[in-house]
Amino acid sequence: MLHEKLSTIYDNVLRRNPGEIEFHQAVREVLESIGPVLGKHPEYAESKIIERICEPERQIIFRVPWEDDQGEVHINRGFRVEFNSALGPYKGGLRFHPSVYLGIIKFLGFEQIFKNSLTGLPIGGGKGGSDFDPKGRSQREIMRFCQSFMTELYRHIGEYTDVPAGDIGVGGREVGYLFGQYKRITNRYESGVITGKGLSFGGAQVRTEATGYGCAFFVEEMLKARGTSFDGKRVVVSGSGNVAIYTIEKVRQLGGVVVACSDSSGYVVDEKGIDLDLLKQVKEVERQRLSAYAAKRAGEGAVFVPGHSVWEVPCEVAMPSATQNEITGKDAERLVRGGCVAVGEGANMPTMPEAIRVFQDAGVAFGPGKAANAGGVATSALEMQQNASRDSWTFEFSERRLREIMSDIHDRCLKTADEYGMAGNYVAGANIDGFKRVADAMLALGLI
Repeated sequence: MLHEKLSTIYDNVLRRNPGEIEFHQAVREVLESIGPVLGKHPEYAESKIIERICEPERQIIFRVPWEDDQGEVHINRGFRVEFNSALGPYKGGLRFHPSVYLGIIKFLGFEQIFKNSLTGLPIGGGKGGSDFDPKGRSQREIMRFCQSFMTELYRHIGEYTDVPAGDIGVGGREVGYLFGQYKRITNRYESGVITGKGLSFGGAQVRTEATGYGCAFFVEEMLKARGTSFDGKRVVVSGSGNVAIYTIEKVRQLGGVVVACSDSSGYVVDEKGIDLDLLKQVKEVERQRLSAYAAKRAGEGAVFVPGHSVWEVPCEVAMPSATQNEITGKDAERLVRGGCVAVGEGANMPTMPEAIRVFQDAGVAFGPGKAANAGGVATSALEMQQNASRDSWTFEFSERRLREIMSDIHDRCLKTADEYGMAGNYVAGANIDGFKRVADAMLALGLI
């Protein structure tokens, strides 16, 4: 239940942002956690901090015209929501996917405020993207789209203003095209204006792996807090994109056995453990469906199950790494019955509210995305740091910094939850700790 004052604020959010259901969900999840904070800090309510956080500082929507290889003109819609800059320049990825609309970008941007705050690094929250679908498009079509997108976006970003990165549909290739167009238009080699760049032009070691590695490190800490580890545990990871692949890689290194992963067409079960090299070949090089993985591993017992949820597969650790709202209440109940002891969100808000309640009621350690998948943006901030100092760190040093950041986030979530009488509740700990740092900065900066 929402605190009375927060219920009024939430009703206002619903009224002012009709139809944006993902944004409503993200706001409610935070508001449900921070009620106890108002009792200790009445100054937050007096200065309307919560109302101000729920309203983006700036929302930019623009047209993106581009031409395909047959000469046909297409028009997509581009977005950049610059949500909160109390802690630093806006920071958050760009998502290219047909599901993108303003409500998705606002939900992601709102989550990003608290995720970025939890890292302890000087970055604010923002998000952007387009309803453009890169699937099935040629490299030249993707390049032309990225160039058109940046032709508008460039005027709104900068290393001290707003620093985009990649997300679903935006990887190293797309970041390269975007940065190239920014450089072309501005006549400045401003490396810190975008992160996720290639290593040859200002990128950082571990950035590609960061979200997946970071999520594995966070779950490792949750397990450690319960006196156990990944060693020998049966793990299921949803998705088979960048986050999922590097989650699988790090879980294997930590001793877990990943037996299943998925894509939009279904899931594959490989009881001997997912063959990571083959998965990378199929998804990153050949860009094929997971059914191709199963076909190549059929002799080893791999099975592809089309059109079903990967959460049918029993596991001890679940790591949703695909997209929002993928774990339903029924999925959660099935996972609990199957012996699941820990869940770490590699994607943004992949677990529905009723599913979170099922996990928490069953005593499952639940790591919310704003904490568990903060490794990506944390390493982006480290890339910004290296760009600013014209420096380049080794893989080993960068991974060590990432592990330290994730361990610190875990410990602060646990400590904050305990401080507010909700021991072991990582959702409350993450929301309260992330919120307080932003709120204190907003108070210090005055009415802006």
